[in-house]
Amino acid sequence: MPEIIGFTGTVLTGPHREQQGLWSVGGTLTFTRPKQGPDMLLDGWVLPGFVDAHCHIGLGPDGPVDPAVAEEQARTDLAAGTLLVRDAGSPADTRWLQGRSGVPVIIRAGRHVARTRRYLRGFAEEVEPDGLVEAVRKQARAGDGWVKLVADWIDRDAGDLAPSFPPAVVRDAVHAAHDEGARVTAHCFAEDTLDDVLDAGIDCVEHATGLLPRHLARFMEQQVPIVPTLINIATFPDIAARAERKFPRYAAHMRSLWQQRAERVLEAYEAGVRIYAGTDAGSVIRHGRIADEILALHAAGLPMPAALDAAAWSARTWLGAAGIREGAPADVVVFRDDPRKVPGAVKEPAHVVLRGQVVG
Repeated sequence: MPEIIGFTGTVLTGPHREQQGLWSVGGTLTFTRPKQGPDMLLDGWVLPGFVDAHCHIGLGPDGPVDPAVAEEQARTDLAAGTLLVRDAGSPADTRWLQGRSGVPVIIRAGRHVARTRRYLRGFAEEVEPDGLVEAVRKQARAGDGWVKLVADWIDRDAGDLAPSFPPAVVRDAVHAAHDEGARVTAHCFAEDTLDDVLDAGIDCVEHATGLLPRHLARFMEQQVPIVPTLINIATFPDIAARAERKFPRYAAHMRSLWQQRAERVLEAYEAGVRIYAGTDAGSVIRHGRIADEILALHAAGLPMPAALDAAAWSARTWLGAAGIREGAPADVVVFRDDPRKVPGAVKEPAHVVLRGQVVG
């Protein structure tokens, strides 16, 4: 690999901060021109490698996938400009991928924790309420500082979305994860579930389709971010159509959540709630679609710099990863045009650089 790479275009060290002059020397970024000339020059708009904050490497439509498939999923994400993945639950142990060349950095959450027979078969560790706290402790120890809780799903007896666990048990489970040094994120579709997880001291909410104005102040006060996964929410009409005959109330609810998706994300953004980009790739969503999620956030009303921030500078800070700064790992993505002004540019990275190696 080239020992020294020179970036000759504009470097974006933040959504509104530009700088000229950046080099990768031995896989590390520097703003100081090296004495030795670069082995390679890359021109364009330089951003930190994207973060997919809700991704499932090692997971397929029917559960865990073979190692070769998991590696291909990771490489597909990398080619799209995703250099950091927060894996939001997988039944496959993907620790062997961590540190492997040619794949993104992966922050694992272990396996989903869900109510018995209240989630997709083969995905989760399924427990009854009396087993939730211990299951969360187990997954906190198995992951990299995150636990994924499935906080609601269809209740076939009720015929609609309903919380998976009693609020007091969710609270105890979140506290148990915190005792283990882990944060908890919760899959939440419905409105009332958000009250339960906020009461429990949740650290992040996935999807958040049920977000209502009454929730916004609490999200701000508790500094709880959301990961809307808009390209996955786009599948709700199909889910509703399949459920219509047996569960018409659930189908109507899912359609309503889908219809209001953009409005709710924009309300959250305007209220100051932190928003991060996540694709939910790995089950029904194919990998390598981080650009589509960024553009979906923009279509929902976020200015393009904010949509980029949801997958770049702020997302990295949230996960404790460096962006573009002196001494940071040389994990960047380069575009031919300024994606703040040409949104479609995010779909075609000119170059992807991982740990100082040009991989795309």
